[in-house]
Amino acid sequence: MSPLDRRRLIVLAGGLVAARALAQVNTPGHENFMRRAIALAGNNPKYPFGALLVDAANGSVVAEGWNRSAQNPTWHGEIDAINQCAAKHPGIDWTKLILYTTAEPCPMCQSAVAWAGIGTVVFGSSIPFLESLHWSQIGIRAEEIAKRTPFRKCAIIGDVLESECNALFRAAAGR
Repeated sequence: MSPLDRRRLIVLAGGLVAARALAQVNTPGHENFMRRAIALAGNNPKYPFGALLVDAANGSVVAEGWNRSAQNPTWHGEIDAINQCAAKHPGIDWTKLILYTTAEPCPMCQSAVAWAGIGTVVFGSSIPFLESLHWSQIGIRAEEIAKRTPFRKCAIIGDVLESECNALFRAAAGR
C-alpha cells in the first residue's frame, strides 16, 4: 500500500493552505512527526492523546502536549500543545503551523484549532474508530467543524500511522 493510499485528505478548506497541504501529503515528515506524537502519548498511556505543533516553513517543533484531563477535563493533548505554543511564542503566525495528534480532534479541540487559525491538522486514529472501542466521543468530525468555520481555512489529513495510533487506543481500552 502506498503512503498516499494509507493517508486520506479528509477536507481541504480553500486556497493556499489547501495547495500546501496537498504538497505535503506524500512527505515522510508527517510520519516522523506522528511518531513524536505517539511518543508524547506515552506520558499518559490511559489516555494516549499526544500532540505537537510544527512550523511548516522550517519543520521545527514549536510546542508539545498530551492529555492531562485528570487535572482539568478540557486539558486534551491538542489544547495542551496550543497553550504551550501561546505561552512560548506570543505573536506566532498560527496559519503556518501543522498540528499532529494521535487521534482526530474532538469538536472542542478542532474549535480551538479554528480559533487559533492553525492551517493544517494531521491525525492518526479517527473518531469513529475511538467510538468503536467505546471511548467517550462527541460524534462530530473535525472536517465538519472545519467546513462550518467560514472565517478560517484548515486542511485535515487523516489516517497517518493509523495502525500505530489505533494500537495505543486499543491497549488503553484493554482490547
